[in-house]
Amino acid sequence: MRIAIEILVLVVCVALIGLVLSQEGKDAGFGAALSGSTDSYWGKNRGRSKEGMVIKATTAMLVLLMVLCLVLSSKLFV
Repeated sequence: MRIAIEILVLVVCVALIGLVLSQEGKDAGFGAALSGSTDSYWGKNRGRSKEGMVIKATTAMLVLLMVLCLVLSSKLFV
């Protein structure tokens, strides 16, 4: 069982790396956060766009990786 979870951790890590590398860069930087540029169409509908889906998938993979690592570090597999 431990080996299966370790293999799953490796697969999730590779998928997470791919998702992070596929995200678009935030070229505007910190100044855009203060300028109120979220009032545009893309700012309001970011969750429905392709980039929004990638961000949600990245978050889900990160949570899955953390849970798997916690399970591996528990006393069940020592």
